[in-house]
Amino acid sequence: MQQHHTFSLERRRFLISSAIVGAVTALASNPIMASIGNSAKIDKLIKRMTLEEKAGQLHLEPVLSTMMADSDFAKQNPWMPPTTLEKTLAAMDVQLENVRKGNIGMLTTPMDLDSLINAQTVAVNESRLGIPLMFGADLIHGFRTVFPVPIAEAASFEPEIARRTARAVAIEGSAAGHDMTYAPMVDIARDQRWGRVVEGAGEDVLLGSLFAAARVRGFQGDKRGASDSMLACVKHFAAYGAAESGLDYAGSPITERMLHEVYLPPFQAAFDAGAILTMASFNTIDGVPASGNKHLLTTILRDKMGFKGAVMSDYESERELVAHGFASDNRDAARLALSAGCDIGMVSGIFPKYLPDLVRSGELDEALVDQAVRRVLYVKQEAGLFDDPFIRLNKARNNAPLPKAHRELARESAVKSIVLLKNDNALLPLPKSGKKIALIGPFGADTKNLNGAWSPFSAETPSVPVDVAFRMVLQDPNLLKVVAGSDIEAPIVGGIEAAVAAAKAADVVVLALGESEKMTGESTSRTEITLPPAQVALAEAVAATGKPVVVLLRNGRALALEGAVRDASSIVLTWYLGTEMGNAVADVVFGDVSPAGRLPMSFPIASGQQPYYYARENSGRPALNGSTGMFKSHFTGIPDEALYSFGHGLTYGKVSYAETRCSVDKVAKNGQITVSAQVSNSGNRAIEEVVQLYIHDQTASVVQPRRKLVDFRKVKLAAGETLNVSFTLGADKLSFIGQDTKPVLESGLFDVWVAPSATAGEGSSFALI
Repeated sequence: MQQHHTFSLERRRFLISSAIVGAVTALASNPIMASIGNSAKIDKLIKRMTLEEKAGQLHLEPVLSTMMADSDFAKQNPWMPPTTLEKTLAAMDVQLENVRKGNIGMLTTPMDLDSLINAQTVAVNESRLGIPLMFGADLIHGFRTVFPVPIAEAASFEPEIARRTARAVAIEGSAAGHDMTYAPMVDIARDQRWGRVVEGAGEDVLLGSLFAAARVRGFQGDKRGASDSMLACVKHFAAYGAAESGLDYAGSPITERMLHEVYLPPFQAAFDAGAILTMASFNTIDGVPASGNKHLLTTILRDKMGFKGAVMSDYESERELVAHGFASDNRDAARLALSAGCDIGMVSGIFPKYLPDLVRSGELDEALVDQAVRRVLYVKQEAGLFDDPFIRLNKARNNAPLPKAHRELARESAVKSIVLLKNDNALLPLPKSGKKIALIGPFGADTKNLNGAWSPFSAETPSVPVDVAFRMVLQDPNLLKVVAGSDIEAPIVGGIEAAVAAAKAADVVVLALGESEKMTGESTSRTEITLPPAQVALAEAVAATGKPVVVLLRNGRALALEGAVRDASSIVLTWYLGTEMGNAVADVVFGDVSPAGRLPMSFPIASGQQPYYYARENSGRPALNGSTGMFKSHFTGIPDEALYSFGHGLTYGKVSYAETRCSVDKVAKNGQITVSAQVSNSGNRAIEEVVQLYIHDQTASVVQPRRKLVDFRKVKLAAGETLNVSFTLGADKLSFIGQDTKPVLESGLFDVWVAPSATAGEGSSFALI
């Protein structure tokens, strides 16, 4: 241990023994804790703060393991060269000293609970004003229990399941000291080349808004300041999902009207559900980066949308104003970001470094700094940290066994996320006995790609792979032959030969194909959203055997399916389902559960159709009914259609829809109309069906989508049962965003469909007068 370290080994050991005592006595020893209770008292606290302390409250940085003794840290990190170890230990000391000085307001991605207890003890008992720290991390779709990736959960068309899984994540995460999570991501994603499709709810505004609100309610629970609540930080504000060409971090070339019509509604739904944190996005909008965009972060977010909470940058996005060419240097970037309405700088450190001098030089009004600090303190107050800084720093709770219900919920949510895209000749479900099954493909026995992107924390138990689950289901596990055939992105020597041999010896082939975890998520834009060539070659060789083929697709975006994969008898979209992945897939494949998931985004015919989504405007030369004729709107050689449209999904029943009926032919603008259709299940199994309601405004001052989802309902249908499913339409579902970015309701004819997907169903029409 070098002498220049701020803290000695003895002091670290002293902190280990005193941290818990400090946690207990903090409230009694800190008068600030008793005085914070409303905005007036927050203002009094701000008046006591130095500029450096104010800037510190606006700074978030990664937490280091400040609790661990140096010798223990060295033992746990034997790979570190001595110079790196020395620098790391020194950085730990510096961070704790900065906490003591009030130069840090928030810490992110903690390594251990002891570190958080130690850091909070120093913040509350040893800093001048005793303002508590706030801790956060990317708890996107799981912590100790891993639930399906968000895009998969959206396929359930059941926002309540997302609320329940987010609640479970909050219970687990808050027990480990997390006060906030950088979730949900509510970006509408209409270009499947963009890798972060996997983190959201897909292409539709209504579905995205409902899931945004549900996840906020789940993370935050009934009370934001409860010990098992985590504040939701809604991201990415705004239009990050509109990145040009689906290229991550690229600009979003959209209009102001499109921003209001498509990309802001899920944020508004999240704010209405109680979110008081949001994250500025990396992208530009009309040439202005979000983190320095005053029109976006102040005029729209606060003045129009009524947001009262705090805005944080995405990882160093306020510093990246320089790389954009929007700021001249880091100092200028700090000024522009704070002035725009970005209250918290994530990781870059430019706020504490430059804000005090910017105020002293007169380049930045201190009132703007005070405003940002006020918002941050309000967020901390709402998180319950002024009432009890250690509210989520409880070792006993952190060490307690997980509720059994979380594992059960993981399986339930995984099953509900699975989408059956195709099932020719009722190949599925497979029998549990009597047939030899060849499970072929790189994901058959895979254990590394079950959870999906943003699963960085250690789960309580390993996730269940597909082959293990299949063997548990089959009456004779020896009937299952597992062959990789290829790696995910490369062939295996002799792999295809072994796969073909296994296929020939089997009665049915199950092909487990798809994308690896590293192919989806942040910074994983793809030019071709197809399966890797090695897997395509494997599929073609196996299909040539003539055996019936079931394809299990593991992916985090819509794919352009080709050849033998597209032509397989059955295609099951299994996503990344987390802890209970294998069991959930087996539940559906072997028929214990009838699939009920629906596509939250359209599967294109070809990659080149991107961006492709169902709610597109008609051109003046629409290519109708699959036409590929000249001088019509389509790509050469293919119709202007999806392979599988938004909302599509099959069950193990036989579902049919009668024509859509309207209760009246005409309805006043202040009136309501009932739209209904009979939905029948003529099959021999009970099912769940997602009945969807779409409209089209035939003539409007702004060209309207071909169809727009305005409602949906999940209904249970017994074998042989017919239900009359009805919806009520009023002005709230018939209006649209006009050229002035305000809602408008216009008279005219409306087409309407009660349908199983965005391109199915027999429509009807009515007049709005």
